[in-house]
Amino acid sequence: MSWACESARIGSVRVARGAPLALIAGPCVIESAEHTLKLAERIAAIASKLGLPYVFKASYDKANRSSIDSFRGPGLEEGLRILAQVREKVGLPVLSDIHEPAQAAPAGEVLDCLQVPAFLCRQTDLLLACGRAGKCVNIKKGQFLSAEKMRLAVEKVRGTGNANVLVTERGTFFGYERLVNDVTGLAVLRRFAPVVFDATHSVQYPGASGDVTGGARQFIPLLTRAAVAAGIDALFLEVHDDPAHAKSDAATVWPLDELEPLLSACLRIRMAL
Repeated sequence: MSWACESARIGSVRVARGAPLALIAGPCVIESAEHTLKLAERIAAIASKLGLPYVFKASYDKANRSSIDSFRGPGLEEGLRILAQVREKVGLPVLSDIHEPAQAAPAGEVLDCLQVPAFLCRQTDLLLACGRAGKCVNIKKGQFLSAEKMRLAVEKVRGTGNANVLVTERGTFFGYERLVNDVTGLAVLRRFAPVVFDATHSVQYPGASGDVTGGARQFIPLLTRAAVAAGIDALFLEVHDDPAHAKSDAATVWPLDELEPLLSACLRIRMAL
């Protein structure tokens, strides 16, 4: 296995086998500049206290919401302006989703990592555009794919000359409106690139709450502990200070006031390994 498969970098944060567990966390969607900066500062303080390298995550556009009436975010231009403030004022690397090839170049001027959403992980033009932007690319595994098939997505990005790639596990469809996680898939994904585990999306019940996505937040600690024990390189969590009023994924975002205990448990498992 080449070194390129074992290591990636998001700004100053190295994601690799043997490196400290990295944290990618933030609200599902940018709700406002003030709220985004507040969450970035508070999560950063927790990560710093625990010694976790931290990347801030927030989406400027949730293009795959269940309902046409659901809040999508501020859009590309305003969203990137807010994420640039997080970089400048809080001093954090930033990550956000890219939905169209044309977004990759302008997003790459601000973001440290361009994320390809799970539903779009087979879109060749999108993967190539993200790779050509020259930043880290985090490809989320499609809920409809086996872990083995993600090799092809990684190869598309690396074919642009960009070896700075991550893959993220976020659950697999198990019938209608249910996701499950195969822990052995984490080991398979690690053959291709450093592995991120998305704990909050893994407990979603897609479309199960009528016009919004439901989920089972109570299982996040269980899945998170299992993934850390399996040897992941980074943990992805969507976090909110008021989950009941979150404008996206309210059923599955992790409460900010419960973040430190969850991460502390993960670090104890990591140390035991």
